[in-house]
Amino acid sequence: MSGHYALFVAQRNERLEDSFGVFFFCGQAHGAVDDMLDAENKLLAENLASKVSRLKSLAYDIDREAEEQNTYLDGMDSNFLSATGLLTGSVKRFSTMVRSGRDNRKILCYVSVGVVFLFFLLYYLIWRIQN
Repeated sequence: MSGHYALFVAQRNERLEDSFGVFFFCGQAHGAVDDMLDAENKLLAENLASKVSRLKSLAYDIDREAEEQNTYLDGMDSNFLSATGLLTGSVKRFSTMVRSGRDNRKILCYVSVGVVFLFFLLYYLIWRIQN
């Protein structure tokens, strides 16, 4: 333990000699060095505290964004489920109508032609309005 402490004191003294150009050996000057080290430690602690608070706010922002994304994805999931149910029901009705007989096939053909005609009519009207 004393070997590690001696190494720490030697490194600290070397750093102080480099920083201040003068090294104090007497007890009174040693107190001044301790005061300077305390001031340096307080400054470093304040810097560390500001960095920690920035990281904390960044982590909070990431958490909030993740929650918003999860809420959005849950809403999309329910929308897709309802669209899947709607399409499944439509496909079942369509297959029932196709399998049922000749009269329904004629009606299906007329409805299909009407839907295609309506699509092109709406496309033409929208194109005319835009130009």
